[in-house]
Amino acid sequence: MRSGETDTVSGSANPLTPFRDSARVAALRDSIAELAARLLRPVRLMEVCGTHTMSAARTGLHSLLPESVRLTSGPGCPVCVTAPGYVVASCDLARRPEVIITTFGDMLRVPGGGRTLEEESAKGADVRVVYSPLDALETAENHPEKCVVFLGVGFETTAPTVAASILEARERNLRNYSVFAAHKTMPEAMRALLEAEDLAIDGFLCPGHVSVITGSDLYRFIVEEYAVPCAVTGFEPVEILLGVEALLRCLVEGRAEVVNVYRRAVRASGNIHAKKILEAVFEPCDSEWRGIGVIPRSGLAIREEFSDYDAARRFGVEIPSIPVPKACICGEVLRGAMEPTECRLFGEACTPTRPIGPCMVSSEGACAAAYKYGPA
Repeated sequence: MRSGETDTVSGSANPLTPFRDSARVAALRDSIAELAARLLRPVRLMEVCGTHTMSAARTGLHSLLPESVRLTSGPGCPVCVTAPGYVVASCDLARRPEVIITTFGDMLRVPGGGRTLEEESAKGADVRVVYSPLDALETAENHPEKCVVFLGVGFETTAPTVAASILEARERNLRNYSVFAAHKTMPEAMRALLEAEDLAIDGFLCPGHVSVITGSDLYRFIVEEYAVPCAVTGFEPVEILLGVEALLRCLVEGRAEVVNVYRRAVRASGNIHAKKILEAVFEPCDSEWRGIGVIPRSGLAIREEFSDYDAARRFGVEIPSIPVPKACICGEVLRGAMEPTECRLFGEACTPTRPIGPCMVSSEGACAAAYKYGPA
């Protein structure tokens, strides 16, 4: 095992034990309470994965934690952190009569500059929901008379499949396929959060989906440079509790480590094949994150050798600077600086059917989670 990394399932019980197993949950709850009491101070842990946010809200996991342990959401929803200017540029692309926009469903109703792709579709734009970039390739193959653009939004989880679609398009000589890339990578965003003067993060629950691709070694710089522990965890509520327990144990014992409680899916080195595909097609670039600003080398741009498949270059797209709506605090929610219910628009002017900000409309958004399941 690599130095500075441990594997734990907190005892002999299987971490996949269903959440309804009250004995297992009670044991974890008691262990977390005991560790929190030994710390003698409040603790702030951040999950940087929208799936963790939804799982914790749906199961009422926050109610199992002592008052001194706060689990807060971070910038783990890729749709939410996407700049509003990208939405506007996507809507402009959709208005081109020669273009078919293909996208994951979460992007349809995300507002940007007072516009959404759903509204553009209602006005006649050809906007299609797909479940994979490979579906977008099939659309391009079936409609050679059109230019099919896939909206590349997501973290390291989805970026390799988008890279693979570009490689496949070249292999098939599909010249009418391109990607409007807005992919982001997690490490530099986590660094930005740690360096923010108004935030104090004691530990990270690291995203399981991302870590399957990148590996748990991705977070070693956090423990080495900032002495902040990290726990890579899955999405079952018990697994999240295991991550919380692991982080508290590190804090109690004065250790900063990367603890992997998602060993069944995550290795230290990650998915080597997926990473090679990613690196072949994309290169790091500066990227704008809602609520954080431009973070150097936190995005992925399509390499020059694949420029024929870069929609921004093909169509001369420039992403405009669009201000966020007044009173919307999605940016502060994504930084973990405020809770959704602190927004004066929450549940009134801003609802899932009438969203003002992306955190309310995305299936991984913290505001959507709080609206549907109640505040933490």
